[in-house]
Amino acid sequence: MAEKFSLKDHLFNAETVGLLGNHFEKAGVFKAAPFIQEVLGQMAPLELKERIAMIADVLANHLPDDFPAAAQAIRAALPPPLDPTLRDDDFGHFIYAPLGVYLENHGLEDHCDLGLDMLEQITQRFSMEYSIRTFLNRWQDVTLERMQDWTRHDHYHVRRLVSEGARPKLPWGKAIGLTPAQTLPLLDTLHSDPARFVTRSVANHLNDISKSDPDVVVKRLEDWQTAGQQKVKELDWMRRHTLRGLIKAGHAGAMTHLGYRPDVTVNLSQFSITPDVLARGGAADIALTLTTQQDAPLIIDYVIDFMKANGKTAPKVFKLKVLDAKAGIAIPLKKKHVFKDNATTFTLHPGAHHLHIQVNGRIVGGLPFTLT
Repeated sequence: MAEKFSLKDHLFNAETVGLLGNHFEKAGVFKAAPFIQEVLGQMAPLELKERIAMIADVLANHLPDDFPAAAQAIRAALPPPLDPTLRDDDFGHFIYAPLGVYLENHGLEDHCDLGLDMLEQITQRFSMEYSIRTFLNRWQDVTLERMQDWTRHDHYHVRRLVSEGARPKLPWGKAIGLTPAQTLPLLDTLHSDPARFVTRSVANHLNDISKSDPDVVVKRLEDWQTAGQQKVKELDWMRRHTLRGLIKAGHAGAMTHLGYRPDVTVNLSQFSITPDVLARGGAADIALTLTTQQDAPLIIDYVIDFMKANGKTAPKVFKLKVLDAKAGIAIPLKKKHVFKDNATTFTLHPGAHHLHIQVNGRIVGGLPFTLT
């Protein structure tokens, strides 16, 4: 039987810890062997984030007590920056994440400016998007001012740090108290960036904002279209990526912004789910025919109201088809939906469910069915 993949062991192991230790030894900061031995002696039972914190603590045992001296030692030990001529998919090495935690632990209170200087350097080797949030929470104005400067930095990893580090809902990141009014001016510069690594972050940042302020996001995208500072093809990609959550939710403003009329006249016929009573783990065939009264681009989704453990239902949206409809021309569609049981992220419950068809964000028909 194949051994289960372990992300924590893939990222933090004898080889990667040795890589970090050897950087410091080659720079004449400390001997690698005692550092490696101390880290590996504690690492096995720890989870990923615990390993990062532990390595940061061990670093503190081997670096100078004086923070400016320690910062100088870290700078001397850093490998060359990631290739600044690339545009995407160069994430660096996770073994440098503990350096950011070290800065949080030892540079935050009395050495904010130097700590930010070091984050600027380290993020060119591995993203400091998590550590910068500690500085935002402690020194908001100073950090935002620095981030404004970084929006025009020569290295795209530093520019991305601005958008990604300030995201309202950064996955696995600590909460920060920034408002859209504080972060959107940063994105106004970054949205025209030539690196997809940066523009993807900008779109994800806007997608985060859209969960609380959807109309603000749509308006900002309209402003960027008017400004014409980004290539049309890239901005079109950013608009779609930004609005993916709102499109799935059927937000009328997002639909209109992308050219999908919510008020398009749609006739639904030959709509069925077969069987309409099925066991969890089984599959159902969904069939329907759509006809529009106007030529129109369509985003067609189906929505299932799933039974929850408390007896209430909650909707989940699934993609069906994106197409250009011609007036009066029937569009037959079919989809097999597997009701996978015992999934790790979603639990099925027996009872009455409901299937809806959603066109350009508007529900145009529905059918009941039962899971047993």
